[in-house]
Parts: sequence; structure tokens; C-alpha cells
Amino acid sequence: MKELNEFINSWEDGAMKKAFLELKEMLEKKDGVELQFKARPGISYSLRGRHKNQKDRNLFVMIDVIDDDPDNRWLSICFYGDMITDPEEKGNLIPGGLQGEDGYCFDLDSWEEDFFAYIKERIEEAYSNASKG
Repeated sequence: MKELNEFINSWEDGAMKKAFLELKEMLEKKDGVELQFKARPGISYSLRGRHKNQKDRNLFVMIDVIDDDPDNRWLSICFYGDMITDPEEKGNLIPGGLQGEDGYCFDLDSWEEDFFAYIKERIEEAYSNASKG
């Protein structure tokens, strides 16, 4: 994914870039996961993970790098509402906001180890559900 690599190389090192790269690598190591990248400079850069077994949806996780201020980017990690649980209620419910369906987004604008671990648990959960088709 040339466009993704160009974006990463142009992004100044920092906590959000580190978090993005860790999540990207996590997805790359998962069996059956296909990644897509959509660039909308000035708005967002979106990395989308899809499991090859999914039939009705084209993603199970969307990792958006919010680019409204390129010097202060932050991440919004989103899932379909029925693919994850949010036992600690840390996500924001987005009615109809994920490709027309209800979703949950977890906004990461500073490094918080516990919150980042919580997000990774949600990715594991969504991946598991997506692998079932």
C-alpha cells in the first residue's frame, strides 16, 4: 500500500503515530485480515480492517487518523455496535454513523496505556466476531 507508506513516512514521530503503527501491525499479523487505506487529507486518513469471512460488511474496525490539525493528529477507532462490547462505557455511540449503521468510536488524543489496551481488546473482540462471517 504505497499511499499508506507515504502517509506514515510524512507523519512526524509522536505518540499518536506510535499508537497507529502498533494497531496497524496488530492487524497485519491477524489471519484472514485484509487492509484498505483511504486518504482524505485535511479530514482523515482511514485504515480499515476486514476479515475475508465477512459477507455483509466491508470492515470490522476503522482506524481514523483525524487530520483537521496535521500538527496535532488524533485517532478515532470505530466498530459496528453489534461486533463489540463496551463494558467500561469508554466508547462514544455513533447512531447510524458507521456506514449507515450504529457504531462505537474510541477517541485517542493522548497516550493512555490502559485506554490503549482497552481499545486493543475491542479490536480482538471485533476480529473474533468478524472471523465467524
